Amino acid sequence: MSSLKGKVSIVTGGSRGIGSAICYKLAELGSNVVVNYSGNQEKAEFVAKDISEKFDIQALALKFDVGSETEVEAAVAQIIEKFGRVDILVNNAGITSDGLFVRSKLSEWEKVMNTNLTGPYLCSRAVTKHMMKAKSGRIINMSSVIGETGNAGQASYAASKSALFGLTKSLAKELGSRGITVNCITPGFIQTDMTAVMKEEQISQMLEQIPLKKLGDAKDIASLVAYLSLDDSSYITGQVIGVNGGMNM
Repeated sequence: MSSLKGKVSIVTGGSRGIGSAICYKLAELGSNVVVNYSGNQEKAEFVAKDISEKFDIQALALKFDVGSETEVEAAVAQIIEKFGRVDILVNNAGITSDGLFVRSKLSEWEKVMNTNLTGPYLCSRAVTKHMMKAKSGRIINMSSVIGETGNAGQASYAASKSALFGLTKSLAKELGSRGITVNCITPGFIQTDMTAVMKEEQISQMLEQIPLKKLGDAKDIASLVAYLSLDDSSYITGQVIGVNGGMNM
């Protein structure tokens, strides 16, 4: 693999889980990293401090709500002021509000859409003008296998995640001539804090749907993000790539 030395990456929802793994991988390849968070300042600052010390890069823990236009614009302006550039955006922040569709509330639907869909829109729009000037950039949207298959009790989550496919492909067509690639990743069932507290029976039911008969690791996702961020992947854009152990083909 080539290097990301000197580049600047923004990872939304970067303080834990898949987001944290992505921060570590990008830093390992030499990129300076902005660790976005919305609630857990302690975790975000730990990740930023740890990766800066381990990999000798600059890291910044930065709080902003990805669904707020003013906060996103202000954050990107701060990043440009500090680093002078932004090369990679990973739209990883996401939430869910599970429950039966017939009992769902509009407020819950809007909250999920605001983070999972409006967030990538606002963050992508904010960095695009800087990437266009540089005639280079990588935007990577984190969707989900649920966006491909649907799931009972997760209508809002599935809708928000599948909507990222259209956003990805449209931006890829619009920005390709400026040297910017836009791709989408759909993780399957990944080992996280959430799966760690699940019952053995629940895990077994999940594994029945996966040909590889194992849960994925956050590093599996981070490795693909890293590849899509590198010059090695410069001819890949507009793609929806599954990392799901064969759960969806």
